[in-house]
Amino acid sequence: MTTEIKRLIRVRVEKGAVFKRDGYGKKRQLSDSWRKPKGQHNKQREQKKAKGAHPKPGYGSPIAVRGMHPSGFFEVLVSSVKELEGLDPKTQAVRISGTVGDRKRVGLQAKAIAAGLKVLNVKTVKSAVKKEAATPAAKGAAAPKKETKKPAKSKATDAPVKKGAKKVADAGAEAKKAPAKETKKAATPKAEKAVKAPESATKKAAKPKAEKTAEPAAKQDAASKPKAKKKTGSEVKKNE
Repeated sequence: MTTEIKRLIRVRVEKGAVFKRDGYGKKRQLSDSWRKPKGQHNKQREQKKAKGAHPKPGYGSPIAVRGMHPSGFFEVLVSSVKELEGLDPKTQAVRISGTVGDRKRVGLQAKAIAAGLKVLNVKTVKSAVKKEAATPAAKGAAAPKKETKKPAKSKATDAPVKKGAKKVADAGAEAKKAPAKETKKAATPKAEKAVKAPESATKKAAKPKAEKTAEPAAKQDAASKPKAKKKTGSEVKKNE
């Protein structure tokens, strides 16, 4: 980029203006894109100073720099490898389209850089590069065999078992089994006692009822007999 182009770009920045429509900040549905004011009492149409400038001759950028990227190149939108043909790397720069996917972008970006063209929107695609680098290696090289681990033997099985130890173990097992049988035998008498106990209790409960019935009969006999009157002291003297 020459010094003259740099100067013209600087002039374009200083000279440039932003033209916004009237009332864009008052209503949410209005955008800031320029619309000519047509109201009879519109302050922007009357060119009041605080209401913003109108697009007029004198605001345009120099013709040599008009439409140029700040880097000093003219942009060319590219979406395929064929569109790279016939481009001048001295005056033109490449911008890859947003519709291009990551897989296609890697090859397109690499060819543009190889041709000496400047890419304005360079993007590093790490995942795609790793996948492409991994697939050729996987096809060429054989898949490594998986090591199968043998099951570890327990220490108890490794140790040699002596004949005396077997006899002791068998005796211990028999001793454990014997009490179980005894407990079962001992459990049966308890059940029999539990069955016999209610019968004796019913017999004992029956006897008090008979005694109770006999007591009221004795009371009735005593009530039927007349009670003997006690003699007073006067009656005893008379008899004497």
